[in-house]
Amino acid sequence: MTEQIPVHQVDQQRIEKAVREILLAIGENPDREGLLETPQRVARMYAELFSGIKADPRLHLQKFFTEEYDEIVLVKDISFHSMCEHHLLPFIGKVHIGYLPDGKVIGLSKLARVVETISKRPQLQERMTEEIANLLVEELKVKGAGVIIEAVHSCMTIRGVRKQGSFCITSAMKGTFRKDHRTRMEFMNLIRQKSL
Repeated sequence: MTEQIPVHQVDQQRIEKAVREILLAIGENPDREGLLETPQRVARMYAELFSGIKADPRLHLQKFFTEEYDEIVLVKDISFHSMCEHHLLPFIGKVHIGYLPDGKVIGLSKLARVVETISKRPQLQERMTEEIANLLVEELKVKGAGVIIEAVHSCMTIRGVRKQGSFCITSAMKGTFRKDHRTRMEFMNLIRQKSL
């Protein structure tokens, strides 16, 4: 059975008008050939980039499997892109998610779907990190969860201080991952291991 995730509807006509106004405000001619369809393109892009606003990532965690597995489950290098809510510029990176099950495991692709849903809204990397970790604890009742996000922020690389090559790392550790140094270190070492 395919998951039915509601699609967030944006007011594309309103976005088109706003983009046209922005073009006028910066001194451009929105009626010139190269910009004529830009407001429509931007409206369609925003509909896609912000499709997670009304979507509930919990829906991806409803189907799980009863399994007496008691070691870390890790999915690393989940790619994502999101929009920084401060400047509406993209930040792009990867997410590493680990958890210590307590009798339930989730399909691995579901973790990537959670990342996809949460990243498709105006976002802060710090909030996104916490949201993913909290979802695992609340929905799967795991013994522990760890989430690390590494991202490059356009608001820091193409404007303001313009520091190319800089990136941000955030982490959220819950349960055993926070309380037990050995579990945390195992999680970190698994992330550092070379991928296939």
